[in-house]
Parts: sequence; structure tokens; C-alpha cells
Amino acid sequence: MTKEKNEEERQIIVPGETIISGDEYLPGEGTRREGSDIVAERYGILEYSGKLVKIIPLSGVFIPRRGNVIIGQVNDISFNGWMTDINAPYASFLPVMEVPRFVDKNNLSEFLDIGDFFCAKIVAIKQKGIDLTLDDRGLGKLEDGIIIFINPNKVPRVIGKEGSMIKLIKDETNCRITIGQNGLVWIKGNTVDDELFAKKAILFVTERSFIHGLTDKVKEFLEKEKKLLEKK
Repeated sequence: MTKEKNEEERQIIVPGETIISGDEYLPGEGTRREGSDIVAERYGILEYSGKLVKIIPLSGVFIPRRGNVIIGQVNDISFNGWMTDINAPYASFLPVMEVPRFVDKNNLSEFLDIGDFFCAKIVAIKQKGIDLTLDDRGLGKLEDGIIIFINPNKVPRVIGKEGSMIKLIKDETNCRITIGQNGLVWIKGNTVDDELFAKKAILFVTERSFIHGLTDKVKEFLEKEKKLLEKK
């Protein structure tokens, strides 16, 4: 079975399916080579990157990697940092020494308290857990706004090529939006209506991530929703 390459195609592939034939194509993530065929190893969306063929999974759990920017929540405080939940299979920890500002070590809850959300980067994955840092641009405590959860595997689709999709949503909803690679999303707008508008737009993308011409459909959705908000 041979399929013509179409870079705009958003085609769903099932495990074992032959995607394309030809020695000029290279197997990427979620695929393998069998003779001259490239075969799918997982369920997901077919994507080409030049001659590289890969599958973007539609379901699954967050697999933490060093350098990932995530959103976490504090669930306990120790003498030297914060125990956190980042929606990963392992425990995670944010040490005080990884906060690039003064923090009163006798009262860590003044900076981050139990239940608080924050944006951080994974700096190490060890046998006992994951180490985080706030020592980079754009990281820190997330105040006010709302937190939503999306499938971690759909994060790239929500961000879009070179950030195009999330920029469109930010511009049209007037919201600040931070997307963690672990699937947590922070939305902060001038009003609750703006935040809910952005939430609806993000969920619109995740529910239709396999659709051809999704950007145009998102633009139509945003225009329609803005008209409804103006009538309120």
C-alpha cells in the first residue's frame, strides 16, 4: 500500500498500517521500516517533516524530559524546597537554590504555598524523582487566572507551527497563556469571560487536532464567539 505525501494532510493512522513506500523516506517517531515500507507503531496523526515520517500520538501520558517547560502545583513544603505535582509518573521537587530571587528559608510558603501553581523547567531526571528550576526567563509563580488540562500529546497542535496557533488565540482573546508540556495550561485575562473564551478556543483545537485546515476553522470559531460576547 502506497500513500502520496501531502504535508497538509491530517490523517489518522493505526498501528501496523503501512504509511508510505520508498527508500527515500525515513522512519521517525512512532514508525519503523519494513523493507521499503514505513509502518506505524502507534495510533495517531500522520505528519511529514521533509522526508521524515512520524506519528503524533492522540493519547498517552506525559513522559518528562530534561529541558521540558511544565506547569506544576505545590503539594508539600520541606526545609529546602517544595514537593510538587507535575502530572508525571515520578515525584518532582523544586529546591530553594533554583529560585533566582531572595526567599526566606524560614518561611518558604511566603513565596510558594501548598496549592499554588508555577511554571518551571525540568533540569534533571533521577532515580528518586525529577528536579525543577525557576532560573530561566518566563518561569515563576502563576497568580490568578485559571488552570485547565489537555492531553500532553496535543500540546504541539495547540502551540502550532512556530507558535502560530497559540498566538492567534492570545491575540483574539486578550489573554496571557502559558502551556506546559505536561498538559497543564494557565490562562489569565482581563475578565473571566476572556479566560473562558480562551479555554473554549484551546479545547476547540484539542478536540479537532486531526482536522485538515484547522487554523481557518479556529479563526471562524473565534470570530463567531467574539460576536456572541459583544452581544452580552
